[in-house]
Amino acid sequence: MSGESLELPGLTARLDKLHYHHGGASLPEDWPHAFVYFITILNGSDRTVTLLGRKWVIEHADGTQLVVEGDGIVGETPRLAPGEQFSYNSYHITGCDARTCGSFHGVDDLGRKIHVLLAPFELRIPPPL
Repeated sequence: MSGESLELPGLTARLDKLHYHHGGASLPEDWPHAFVYFITILNGSDRTVTLLGRKWVIEHADGTQLVVEGDGIVGETPRLAPGEQFSYNSYHITGCDARTCGSFHGVDDLGRKIHVLLAPFELRIPPPL
């Protein structure tokens, strides 16, 4: 595996759903807002790909930034033949609104580095009732 990472035409990632949850015993008092997101990665290319990891950049409205990257996607390294997809869900907790950008990286069946970008999405805390 060598060289620069390529965006593979037809390999796409999309946000399917975003759910908001407030408070509860499992959330810290200063970060009481949980956002659960559902993502699908679709291999519409003509190559088999193996997704090896991800990188997320979360920009909080208070000016802080969190970068999350690592091996695997929710503990898996999905191998997707043309036409196959991988769906998963995960979450982020926060104390304020945030903007999230994400990408997934891996290799194609020829050993070339590939990546797919997820369009940025907003984590907006609903106003109090």
